[in-house]
Parts: sequence; structure tokens; C-alpha cells
Amino acid sequence: MRSHKVTKGIERAPHRALFKSMGITDEELDRPLIGIVNSFSEIVPGHKHLRQLAEEVKAGIRMAGGTPFEFNTIVVCDGIAMNHSGMQYSLPSREIIADSAETVVEAHQFDGLVFMPNCDKVVPGMLMAAARLNIPSIFVSGGAMLAGRLGDKFIDLATVFEAVGAVKSGKMTEKELILLEENSCAGGGSCSGMFTANSMNCLTEALGMGLPGNGTIPAVMAARNRLAKKAGMKIMELVEKNILPSEIMTKEAFENALKVDMALGGSSNTILHILAVAHEMGVELTLKEINQIAAETPQLCHLSPSGSNHIEVLDRAGGVSAVMKELMEHDMLKKEVITVTGETLEDTISFAEIKDPNVIRSIEDPYAQTGGLAVLFGNLAPEGAVVKQGAVAKEMMAHQGPARVFNGEEAAVKAIMDGEILQGDVVVIRYEGPKGGPGMREMLTPTSALAGMGLDSSVALITDGRFSGATRGASIGHVSPEAAEYGTIAVVEEGDTIQIDIPNRSIVLDITQEEIDERITKLKQQEVQPGKKELKGYLKRYASLVTSANTGAVWKY
Repeated sequence: MRSHKVTKGIERAPHRALFKSMGITDEELDRPLIGIVNSFSEIVPGHKHLRQLAEEVKAGIRMAGGTPFEFNTIVVCDGIAMNHSGMQYSLPSREIIADSAETVVEAHQFDGLVFMPNCDKVVPGMLMAAARLNIPSIFVSGGAMLAGRLGDKFIDLATVFEAVGAVKSGKMTEKELILLEENSCAGGGSCSGMFTANSMNCLTEALGMGLPGNGTIPAVMAARNRLAKKAGMKIMELVEKNILPSEIMTKEAFENALKVDMALGGSSNTILHILAVAHEMGVELTLKEINQIAAETPQLCHLSPSGSNHIEVLDRAGGVSAVMKELMEHDMLKKEVITVTGETLEDTISFAEIKDPNVIRSIEDPYAQTGGLAVLFGNLAPEGAVVKQGAVAKEMMAHQGPARVFNGEEAAVKAIMDGEILQGDVVVIRYEGPKGGPGMREMLTPTSALAGMGLDSSVALITDGRFSGATRGASIGHVSPEAAEYGTIAVVEEGDTIQIDIPNRSIVLDITQEEIDERITKLKQQEVQPGKKELKGYLKRYASLVTSANTGAVWKY
């Protein structure tokens, strides 16, 4: 066992002395040492309860003959960090999470790991760490928040963001906004729609790294506690059989997870994170492959923000397992892949069934014939751009309009709130990419403001930054190369015509390539670049290492 490096032999007496200073007995040191990688935090609703949930994991580990040790990573609440400088730290936190987990695990030589994420960047950060470390690992998330309710209407965090735009446009009063504010988030857990956090928790299950139910069981349910206990027990089996993440997170498993993502209609951020996890695992995955998977996979669910159902409803309808079972029965998934159950996917989800066909539709009667996400290519995004097509109004699937150009989110938000954006416009927000932002900020405020003002079915928004999983509308992000890397988006001018054709996967700036090249040459000759920022600390280091979104915004070394 790995832990023998710190527990066995005469030369390890000092190490054992340190363990014993914490009350650890020889009997406990004779057992496998299991690290619990927790992301408990008192400032993040999805993580506030993880300290208690970790006790359930520890109970499971002890019941199965192991010795648990809990340690923590950082976590950022994207909602609280939204629309100010704090959002620059959200995506970069993913790398710190992966690095910190790697550091503690390698320093202390655990035999197995239970990862406990819940919110946006923690899930992929921990998946990256699991891939990098490649020792027996299992995931148990904190579970989803219940949807809020006001009268007979179910509401969530996205409702509040959109309501701000409604107040600004005079469609709602401030008193009504306060009612939404007080009732939209019902309690702890990851925000209740198919936003980024829940999308990634569902994909962790689909990837084979979490037990059935991991993606959808609400945080407040006793079933979540039982799941945590079972995960603690299961890690001991994985250690005994030496089942490694590299045996689970194979190319076939990533393809399965992406198909489930398309069927669920997950957040556009999942593509960014799946690319990064695959990179850590040494699995080659490209945007073109993802586009092909999207074209072949129907969308079976229509969840908030694109629909009215929330994660708790998906759970009652059969959860991720039922979605996977429907796909597998139509030969759309590789059923022989191994999961953390130690069994094949086919055996793992043999119990599953669709309990509500209105929530999880059949392959014969999907919400859409193609997946919830799409990757667009063209001279505006030669290396790709991502849109959550399942949340785009039918009339905006193909759109042409004049560019309204902003070098940053704040200027765009001001223009939207001041009523300067008109029907038919194409809002371009640049210098918000991984390097240019830096940190690739999420644009939930401008998209929500447009939706709240009733413009989401007539105005498109394009950025080299990201969109929140709570976003709906013709919101096209991850434009690569980004403006800071002299991508075409850097030279779009006010009034230029932009053509968007989502069904045909196209995004085009209506000028010649010669004109684009001339504009880029002039831009490079400018003494001061438009989006250049004075950076310090972690963001300066991050900007110097990060690559564009089409690579998953991973670091180059």
C-alpha cells in the first residue's frame, strides 16, 4: 500500500509518532489510509453542509475497514462572485483546487481518495486531480438545492438575475424583486437548475466516477447521506481491487459522458471542463468530436434555465441512470466501460427506469433531435465557439445583425441597462477570455438583463468569456482564439454584420479575410493594446500560463 511509505518500518517511527500525536492508534495505521478531499466552506451555499456529509463518508470508510483523514480545498461561489472583479478568480480556482489536492495527497501518501465537491469549478478541479494522481478514487457531491417557490411558480437563482433586468425595464417592481430574492434559493446545495455545478455533478456520475444518484439526489435528502456512506464503503473495495481512474475515465467513458451531457441539455461550461479533465487523463478530445456527438445525440430533458423542471424533478423521474439507460438501450453508449461500482455500466444502471416520460423523454420523442450544446466555427471563431442551443429561442437559431462592441463586461452591462441595445443587435464582449480577462468571467448579468427586458429572443451575445449555466438565449461563448491572442473577435468594429447559423454550426464576421488580416496587423502595431490590464499575484501568473478555451483553458508548461 502507498501508505506504508509513512507507516511501516523502523525508519518510519517519527512518522508514526506524528500520527499518534493526533490520537491515531497502531490498529488504525494498519488499515488503508483514505483521504477525504472536502471543499466545505461557510460562504458557499452548495458547500456549507459538507462538513456534516463528510462524517457519513468517514462512517462508511470505518465500516469497511479503513482509516479516514479529511482535508480541504478552496471553493468560489460563482453567484456571489458574479459581475465584479471576483469573477476573474472563479475559473482560475479550478487549477488551485487540482494542485492543492495533488499536493496534500502526494505529501501524505493516501491509499485511496473520496472527493467531495459540489459547485462549479470544484467538480472539474477535483476530477483533474483524480486523473493526475491516478489512485483509487470516488466522488460524492453535496447534492442539489431544492427549487424555490412563489405562489404556484417554481423559481431559482436565474429567476432573480433575470428579474433585475425586468426591474430596470419597468416590467417588475423592486418589491416584487425582493420577494424573488427571499424565496428563490430554498436552502443549501448546488443551485437547483441544470446550471454548471449540477451539470458537472451529473457528468461525474455519467463518467463513471460517482455512484448512481450522485448527480441528482437533493442535498437535504436522507438518500444523500446514505450515498455518502456508501461512497465511503465503496472506496475500500476500489483500493482492494486497485481500480484506478485511468481504468474508468477512458476515451469511451468521456464519449458516454458527453452524450449524457447532450441529452440533459447541460451547461456550455461542461465542454470547457471535460476538455481539461480529458487533458489531465491523457485522453485526446477535440471540439469537432464533441460537435459530432452533439449531432448524433437527441436532447431528452428540458431543465431550467431552458425549461421549467429542476434537478429534484429529474431525480424523481429516474435521474442520470434513467437517461443513460434510455441512451444505452438504443446503442448510443458504450455499456462495457467500468464505473466506481467495480462493475460495467450495463450492470451499474440495470435497475434504472424512466418514471416520468414528461421529464425524461424517449429517443423516439425527444425535445430536440440534436444535443443541447453546439460548437460553431467560422472566421469569427476559427477554433470554435460554444452555445447552449437547447436554451435558444427558435427565432434566434439563425440570426444576422450589427455588432455592438464592448471591451469588457461592465461597459456592455451599462449599455444594456441604459436601454442602448436594440432588437436585432449582436452584442460582442471581448477581452474576457482566459488570458485577456483574465479568468474568463461568466456573463450571467448581461444575459439575464437581456432576458429580463424581453430581448433574449431578438438579441445575440458573443464573447471570448463564458456564460453561466443559468444563461438562456443566443449566448455564444468560448470564442477562440480570444481577443488577447489576436483572434478575429479583437478586430470586430461597431456596426459590422455578424451572421449566426446554429443549425449549420456557423459564426461569420461579414468582411473579407484580407480585411481581417489588415485589422489584426494594425492592432498589433498599436503601442497599447485595448484590453491590456495591469496584473499582480495569482492572476498575473495564471494569465501567463493559460491557453484558449478550445483547449479547455488548461495551463501550458
